[in-house]
Amino acid sequence: MVDMGMITSVLLDGLCFPEGPRWHEGKLFFSDMHADAVISVDLDGNTETIVEVPAQPSGLGWLPDGRLLVVSMTDRRLMRLDSGGLSEVADISTLASYHCNDMVVDAQGRAYIGNFGSDHETGSPDPAELVLVETDGRARVVADDLVFPNGVVITPDGLTLVVAETFAARLSAFDIESDGSLSNRRVWAQLQGAVPDGICLDAEGAIWVASPTSRSFLRVLEGGEVTDSIEVQQMAIACMLGGPDGRTLFMLTSESTKREECLEARSARIEIAQVAVGHAGRP
Repeated sequence: MVDMGMITSVLLDGLCFPEGPRWHEGKLFFSDMHADAVISVDLDGNTETIVEVPAQPSGLGWLPDGRLLVVSMTDRRLMRLDSGGLSEVADISTLASYHCNDMVVDAQGRAYIGNFGSDHETGSPDPAELVLVETDGRARVVADDLVFPNGVVITPDGLTLVVAETFAARLSAFDIESDGSLSNRRVWAQLQGAVPDGICLDAEGAIWVASPTSRSFLRVLEGGEVTDSIEVQQMAIACMLGGPDGRTLFMLTSESTKREECLEARSARIEIAQVAVGHAGRP
């Protein structure tokens, strides 16, 4: 492992709890989860509130026609931003065991959504599901028995999905079938001393992993080798590659995950660093 010893710069601070970063049309979009808003920021630090989501936003993605999809966490719904505001695509509260979180949207506009499984702050997490929502709103469970499915990516060929199982300290991979179903589950990487939260994929097939407990962002190869590490001062929550050449690593950090503490402190931020290999795949 290479400790890059990198001094990151702060793009944006004063946030509550940033999650679900996505580079789209020259800006970084993200969910300030505990502030109940989806926000965009450009590379000069200029922000725009895109939409407010009262039940807390998390995963983001776009349909092929350009409309934004947003995971509404605590009511376990997938929402779409139309010209008149948010509208429901699917209510998955009977399929997702607990609060929904991250999401990846494939090239067809199908959304894969994870959930907590249970209230992990009051006990061990229960097994959780990945739910697939079709473009017409039909939804079904495509993977189960996951230990807090969190960040999720799809490879550039559209054939493999990798999900972070946070409390199992591993990245798990699936083959994606033509109908969106998932098969051939396997361990993509077992991590030592790290807790994978948000993830993103680069053009060499490595995955950047945000690890809150170790306060680091790790570049991981299939099999588990860590090639690079960037240490940060706060908990590492999520990451995304973007910028004009795809080599800007956006790192979302926070001192706390608790809503009340985050709302009071507003100390979370988005930090950036330049890395050698650019973005690939989805998101």
